[in-house]
Amino acid sequence: MGTGSSPCASCKLLRRRCAKDCIFAPYFPPDDPHKFAIVHKVFGASNISKMLQELPIQQRADAVSSLVYEANARVRDPVYGCVGAISFLQNQVSQLQMQLAVAQAEILCIQMQQEPVPCSLPTTLMEQELDKSPYGISNNNNNSINNNFNNNLQQYLSFASSSSSIMQDPVKRESLWT
Repeated sequence: MGTGSSPCASCKLLRRRCAKDCIFAPYFPPDDPHKFAIVHKVFGASNISKMLQELPIQQRADAVSSLVYEANARVRDPVYGCVGAISFLQNQVSQLQMQLAVAQAEILCIQMQQEPVPCSLPTTLMEQELDKSPYGISNNNNNSINNNFNNNLQQYLSFASSSSSIMQDPVKRESLWT
């Protein structure tokens, strides 16, 4: 018999005598009949028996755990089973990664806005470098370069702060699995 004098959960459910060499006894104890009942409902007793007999003894416990997990998933979602759960979790991870990237971008924008932009330092450094320039850029061009730089920086900072309100809504994807 399975364990002690009571038949294993599979033999109890199938209403048969539990033999000493019952393949189900080590994996479906009598105190957990629901475990075998759900696996039996999805896969059938003969299929489970065949699967277990084809496996080495050391792999059978893992196989039974997988069968129980898959059977529970199939009861919840008869079409996709575990694949539906995995897909749902992958979509959730993707959405969370996107939210994290948006939050990191917002933090970067806030940090850039809070840091003082030294306007005179780049101007003087750029003037010194342009005066040394072998390309012959004149001082008139120098002021226009500084103005373009400052304008572009201000546009970037204003875009970053205005776009953060747009990015706060997470992208909503329709799942194929739900």
